[in-house]
Amino acid sequence: MINFKPAETRASTTTSSSSSVVTAEKAFSFISRGLREVKDSADADLQLMKDRANNSFKNLASSFDRELENFLNSASRSTFSVQAIRSSQPAEIDFVKRLQPKFSEIRRAYSSPGFSRKVLEKWSPRARISIDLSAIKNAIVAEVEDRDDVVNFDERGRLRRRRRAKFKEFWWEWKGEGSGEEGQFRDWEPIRALKTRLREFEQKSSSSEIFGSFRNSEFVEKVKSSLKAISKDPNESKEVPPLDVPELLAYLVRQSGPLLDHLGLKRDISDKIVDSLCGKRKNQLLLRSLPAGELSLLENDNASDELDLRIASVLQSTGHCYEGGFWTDAAKHDLSDDKRHVAIVTTASLPWMTGTAVNPLFRAAYLAKSAKQNVTLLVPWLCRSDQELVYPSNLTFSSPEEQEVYIRNWLEERVGFKADFKISFYPGKFSKERRSIIPAGDTSQFIPSRDADIAILEEPEHLNWYHHGKRWTDKFNHVVGIVHTNYLEYIKREKNGALQAFFVKHINNWVTRAYCHKVLRLSAATQDLPKSVVCNVHGVNPKFLKIGEKVAAERESGQQAFSKGAYFLGKMVWAKGYRELIDLLAKHKNDLDGFKLDVFGNGEDAHEVQSIAKKLDLNLNFMKGRDHADDSLHGYKVFINPSVSDVLCTATAEALAMGKFVVCADHPSNEFFRSFPNCLTYETPEDFVAKVKEAMANEPQPLTPEQRYNLSWEAATQRFMQYSDLERVFNNDEGDSQSSKTNGKIIAKSVSVPNLTQMVDGGLAFAHYCLTGNEFLRLCTGAIPGTRDYDKQHCKDLHLLPPQVVNPIYGW
Repeated sequence: MINFKPAETRASTTTSSSSSVVTAEKAFSFISRGLREVKDSADADLQLMKDRANNSFKNLASSFDRELENFLNSASRSTFSVQAIRSSQPAEIDFVKRLQPKFSEIRRAYSSPGFSRKVLEKWSPRARISIDLSAIKNAIVAEVEDRDDVVNFDERGRLRRRRRAKFKEFWWEWKGEGSGEEGQFRDWEPIRALKTRLREFEQKSSSSEIFGSFRNSEFVEKVKSSLKAISKDPNESKEVPPLDVPELLAYLVRQSGPLLDHLGLKRDISDKIVDSLCGKRKNQLLLRSLPAGELSLLENDNASDELDLRIASVLQSTGHCYEGGFWTDAAKHDLSDDKRHVAIVTTASLPWMTGTAVNPLFRAAYLAKSAKQNVTLLVPWLCRSDQELVYPSNLTFSSPEEQEVYIRNWLEERVGFKADFKISFYPGKFSKERRSIIPAGDTSQFIPSRDADIAILEEPEHLNWYHHGKRWTDKFNHVVGIVHTNYLEYIKREKNGALQAFFVKHINNWVTRAYCHKVLRLSAATQDLPKSVVCNVHGVNPKFLKIGEKVAAERESGQQAFSKGAYFLGKMVWAKGYRELIDLLAKHKNDLDGFKLDVFGNGEDAHEVQSIAKKLDLNLNFMKGRDHADDSLHGYKVFINPSVSDVLCTATAEALAMGKFVVCADHPSNEFFRSFPNCLTYETPEDFVAKVKEAMANEPQPLTPEQRYNLSWEAATQRFMQYSDLERVFNNDEGDSQSSKTNGKIIAKSVSVPNLTQMVDGGLAFAHYCLTGNEFLRLCTGAIPGTRDYDKQHCKDLHLLPPQVVNPIYGW
């Protein structure tokens, strides 16, 4: 349709249209210039990112080249007999071939366009520049169309096509595409470098000799073993059925054994209950619970053991591991070397010549002699004031080092070898009323945690009466107590002795059960304590055995070995047999007419003993105490020992070792000596007289080699290792934990299963800790004031930190 308008009107319309076109062109020019600046800025940022990525990938590629060259050089230098390797173990080589990477396949995968596309999509920037110009375009076009119906569409279309082409060129350049490759991606420079390196590596690895040595190298063997190690046997992942009610009841009955014993229910009855509860299904459940390699355990018909295995299997299948309960602490010493650590803790020390000072010293020396374990002897340190009360001949020491030198010199003179063990000291105080040394503070803290492996407590009841510190069985893996003294016999002799003995008896049961795994009693004369067995684990000084050999040689040569009669030697206190001796001699004074007895000893009751003997006109010759190995005592033929308070009299063993007669009471403390022919025991006072006359009229028999060995410390140490379970502990088969071992696999029982007895012992230890932490209760039970902690003098002598610093908050 053609419009006819006047000339003036067409002129004005043309002018208006041309101005609108100019305005639109300016607007598009402004937008294009802004878009160009944005593009230029994006190009610069993209180029910077590409440069950084190229540099990083080049560094990675060069590092890869260096590592590859080093690996190939090391492989080429290795000397392998390829033919020998190929001819042996074909199954293992096949396994390695399956592990060998296919380098051609890797190169083919890296060379594929799909891989390049994925890498570019992964590494290329994900920036998107999207400016919506449709609103501006529509507004401008609408305005132009309103003002001018005639528009140059060709020019506008060309402008639109140019812009679209420019955007397309920019976009493909950004995305890394090339218009000349029909939509295919060009390889990015890092990808081309990686492909080149893989081609070179494939060419270098084409040598069969080098690559064959690589396949059969020790490195690949290690890889193979590692893969086998991490692979799991499907049988081991087999589901284990949970415990049922009869099994739980059976385990409860078995763990309640101590309680049932107290109630009078015999052990065989509880075993029958366990068998009836879990005996029907035990084989079926164990077949499903145990791995295939451990089915041989079913051959054992013991229901108790199979119940343990069943519970352990269930616990292991759940990943549960019992690490201690309310009363126990699972932190134990971890063995860091091949040697075990043995700590011997005793209640006395030289120069106090008492059994608890001498015998633990010999035990430490002979345990260390085997060199299979490290040994530490922990002895009490007394301040100067207490040393003057305890040590003979006013002998005192200014420092622990000085006393250690004295102890080692005394020991080496008697054993004949240099003992390699450590001597440490803990604070102690001397009690005049008890005539014994009481530990001050926590004795266990003087054994470092790294050495807290095995503890031997000499007189465990004595050490733990007032012990307020770490529980021994929590700190140490195995704790053995050795009972030296019959405290009940001593206490009964005091005022209100029967009542005191009653309380002490139960306290001794309490502390030994709470703090020991095993208790050894030297003889049946001691209190029957929990977890205890009777065994003499003491020997005699080698010096006495040498004296006995010398006496036997003199007798064989026809010389007179014994030129003197009878004697008695011991600390001069009433409890050491002096009361029994005076009563026997006074009652049969006429029957023993002409019998003379020499008495050697010092002690608190010396004046009273001598006064009564003089008053009764007894033929006793009192002399100062001396060492039993003194030359002046070698000529005596008969040793008299009427004591019934000793547990195992060391002097009796020494007299037998020297080849003398020994006249002693028929008492459990002398049970070990009855097997020796020179030991004459009596039951009545009349029998005592007969035995004395028999000994004075005859000559003692020489000891046989077997008898001498039984008296030695070598034999005593062997007996100690056997009865204390240390042989099993040293062989990593702990006596406290029962375990089943099959095909090199161990199923632990007591480690992962809570034990009712251990919980009771832990409760007793916790109650004892609370009671001994109260100073008032300690004083009421006879403790020395201030012995819950060591004092300032101990800090100075032993170079210790004050207890207020070690335990800043110290309650019960």
